[in-house]
Parts: sequence; structure tokens; C-alpha cells
Amino acid sequence: MGSTIGAVLPLAIGIAISPIPIIAAILMLLSPKAKGTSIGFLLGWIVGILVAVTVFTLLSSVLPDSSGNSKPLHGVIQILLGAGLLFLALRQWRSRPKPGEEAKMPKWMSAIDTMNAGKGFGLGFLLAAVNPKNLLLGAAAGVTIGSAGLATGSVAVVILVFTVIAAASVALPVIAYLVAAKRMEGPLESLRTWLVHNNATVMTVLLLVFAFVLIGKGIARF
Repeated sequence: MGSTIGAVLPLAIGIAISPIPIIAAILMLLSPKAKGTSIGFLLGWIVGILVAVTVFTLLSSVLPDSSGNSKPLHGVIQILLGAGLLFLALRQWRSRPKPGEEAKMPKWMSAIDTMNAGKGFGLGFLLAAVNPKNLLLGAAAGVTIGSAGLATGSVAVVILVFTVIAAASVALPVIAYLVAAKRMEGPLESLRTWLVHNNATVMTVLLLVFAFVLIGKGIARF
């Protein structure tokens, strides 16, 4: 189990440091309905991560080559997931703002001020379970867990650890704001500004690293 946790840990961190969900959480914390919306968003984010990794774990565990040391089918899936991340990295790099140009954020961010807890939950779920970047990382984790041959209890523990780490970057600012709202406004705004301007660079590097890691792991399964 320990080796499987070690294998999925970088993927969990990859989801955790995705700038867009963190920016969305910060905007919610600075919105008129900060408490309800941010809690809803956090719950949706956690559930989305949990659902994605669980679904792909179950699918991976029933693949024909789910037993034995050589698992070419799992390897092919990991290579394809790596290729998908490479494509997203290229697209992210091309979309980066030019020098002196303002970074463009998703249009839905302008509606965050009008969101309630329910819409916050839905947005968190979509960003975790449907967003291509996080979905590919969640799928990669699921393939790794499902092909490890662990007992059901161990699988549950690995998924729990993965979810906690992946959700931490959204959970920490929400919890910190609920504990000390006034003191967190300035730091949150500074963090949001930095993430907005560096989103493309951070995501490009992140996606490239995990793309090559997944492709390497996939090749090693043959």
C-alpha cells in the first residue's frame, strides 16, 4: 500500500496546485456570500475528486491484465493519458498572455459573486471531475491504484489519502478564512493576483512533468 500511495502522491499534488480552482475558491471567499458559497465549492471539489479517482480505480481493477507483473493494457492507458497531458500542456502554453497583456480567466468567474452554496458545489464538482486537466490526473491515479492488486480496505485508504492531499489547496484557504476572515482578505487577494498572472506557466510545467512521468510508467509496464 505504501508504494501505491507514493506513486499517486505526485498526481494528488498536481491536482492540488492547479491554479484555477484555487483562484475560484479565493474569489468566492471575497464575494458577498463567502461562507456558504466557499463551503459548497469545497464539498463539490472533494466529492468530484473522490468520484473521479474511484470510478477509474474500479475500471482499472477489472481490466484483463489486472494481475501479474507485466500489464501492457494498463501501460497503454497510462501512455495515452500522458499524451493527453502533453496536448493540454501545449494548448496551455499557447494561451499564455504576451508580455504586458492581461491574463484571460474563464468567463464563468465573473458570475461567482452571484453564486450560492448549491452552484458553488456544482462548480467544484465540475472542476474536479470533468475539467480535462484534473480528470486526466485523477484517471492516472485510478489506473495506478486499480492495477496495484490491493485489498479493498487498502484501496479505500489510498483513495482517501489521495483525495485529502488533492483537496488541500482549496480546503486550506477556506478553513483559514472561516477562522480569521478579516486577516485573510489581504493575503488571499495577493495570492489570487499571483495565480492569475502565472496560471499558464504553472500549468504548462505541471502538465509536462506529469505527462512524461505517466508515459515513462506506461512504457515500464511492457
